[in-house]
Amino acid sequence: MNKVRFILSLGFLLICILFRQPLEADPVKHVLIQLPFLAISGYLFVIGLGELNLRITEPIANALLLVAVFAILFWMLPRSIDATLVNPVVEIAKFISIPVFVGGSLAIGRANSNPFLRGFLKANAISMLGVLSFLYIHAPLRICNSYLVSDQERLGFAFLITAIGLAIAWSIPLFAPPLNKSNV
Repeated sequence: MNKVRFILSLGFLLICILFRQPLEADPVKHVLIQLPFLAISGYLFVIGLGELNLRITEPIANALLLVAVFAILFWMLPRSIDATLVNPVVEIAKFISIPVFVGGSLAIGRANSNPFLRGFLKANAISMLGVLSFLYIHAPLRICNSYLVSDQERLGFAFLITAIGLAIAWSIPLFAPPLNKSNV
């Protein structure tokens, strides 16, 4: 099972590298496909290595989740998105830091972190996507200099749809808890 995750992680990374130009040509594909695929590749890579064998305490797990959040926040900035398109060094940093600091940190810290922190971060992610959606849709000027205003508005609507989807997906367990196998 771990070998499958390891191979999948390399597959996601190869997709991001091989299809770099078409993915980065459109801001929606760049931000909502390439960046999550990079994070998923790091996540699957760490799980494939056997992160379950690590003994991580709750404070370290919480810190790793915060590292992932700050890395996500950095790469969601319009200035960072623009920099990856014009500066090869920044692009290489993106291909290294997102799998390591986002995917790897989430894989290691997710299981042992405080449930309150996980819920807080989920709520924060939804609200951050909502604010970014409003910003990208209603900004009177271009926020990302490398993309057109119409592309920026499409990205804003994609952020809104993503926020709604995450809110629904993360609230389903609140209304339909998983079945206990001993009760079935």
